[in-house]
Amino acid sequence: MNFTLYMPARVVSGPGAVLNNGPLIRELGTRALVVTGAHSAKQSGALDDYKTILEQQGMTYRIYDGIGPNPLIGACREAAVLAREMDAQMVIGLGGGSPLDAAKAVAVLAANPEISSQTLLEKKWVNPPFPVVATGTTSGTGSEVSSTSVLTWEDGRKRAVSHPDLYASLVLADPRYTITMSRSVTISTALDAFSHAAEGFLSPRCTDVPDWFARKALPLLWEGLGRLLDGKEIENGLRESLFYGSLWAGMVLNAVGTAFPHPFGYCLTEDYGIPHGRACAAFLPGLLEHAQANAPKRTEDLLAVLGCSLEESQARLGMMSETAGVRMSPETIDRYATRWEGLHNFHNVPGGYTVEEGKRLFLRLFGTKA
Repeated sequence: MNFTLYMPARVVSGPGAVLNNGPLIRELGTRALVVTGAHSAKQSGALDDYKTILEQQGMTYRIYDGIGPNPLIGACREAAVLAREMDAQMVIGLGGGSPLDAAKAVAVLAANPEISSQTLLEKKWVNPPFPVVATGTTSGTGSEVSSTSVLTWEDGRKRAVSHPDLYASLVLADPRYTITMSRSVTISTALDAFSHAAEGFLSPRCTDVPDWFARKALPLLWEGLGRLLDGKEIENGLRESLFYGSLWAGMVLNAVGTAFPHPFGYCLTEDYGIPHGRACAAFLPGLLEHAQANAPKRTEDLLAVLGCSLEESQARLGMMSETAGVRMSPETIDRYATRWEGLHNFHNVPGGYTVEEGKRLFLRLFGTKA
């Protein structure tokens, strides 16, 4: 038995998770900054539920809704200023992965007003972040239950900051908030969650506990993705399966981390506008191929959980990634490769991985003649 796990977030899930747990929120303070985006929290009803419960608890709150996809460090700084102006005692992250990741950064920046972006990246803040309450409105992020915040920095590149201080103090998870997601967003976020589970399952670092989490997540997400690919109606039962699949996958992400599809996917998101989940999925067939060569038994275990062959899994992922129009010159790929030196994600790959292998994969998938 190999048992390794650290996840200090308190998670309460189910219908009414927000409206039924006001006292848990108030335990963290009486003044809250709500960090969210412009649309999903409002459309899903999650923002209205928070307004209701915060008012019922006699709490003061303000809303910052300037978080967009791939959240900018500049927006996080704006929100942190607002938090300090209102003397906030907590940050509530509400929405998809972007607002949740941003909320964690806001909590650090609000508590450390002089911190530079480089110091944040180096995780050298002095004061502990404000407590964070997290509620997701998609089925993909995993941010609710992980200690990672992925932001877009001043140079336009996405980078992740991971630290035990970045766990949410309280997670209120209600699958009903995912009902208003479009089919496209539902697919992309489910692919992100599936990537968390699959990359973690194949990792040499996957011990017994995240293995169990992955075995819970993978069938829910894989079956759901198949139904979405077939054009089936997205009924509430499917949304609930995807939602809980994403939470189990987030626990895998938290315990194990990701392999190369995630950092490789950042390139597609930054420069080609491919949504994060689809961008990660573009590299999963390559990961499965590499794993088959270096850890065949583990790969067969994964395919048995999914109930399909290697070729069937690769075909489905290829159809759902939607990257057919992406083309890159060898020079562009060489430029991306400069980012991969010392990449810790390569150690999360069966048999290890190298920069040269990454370049060959990019050339195979997207390469054009010089």
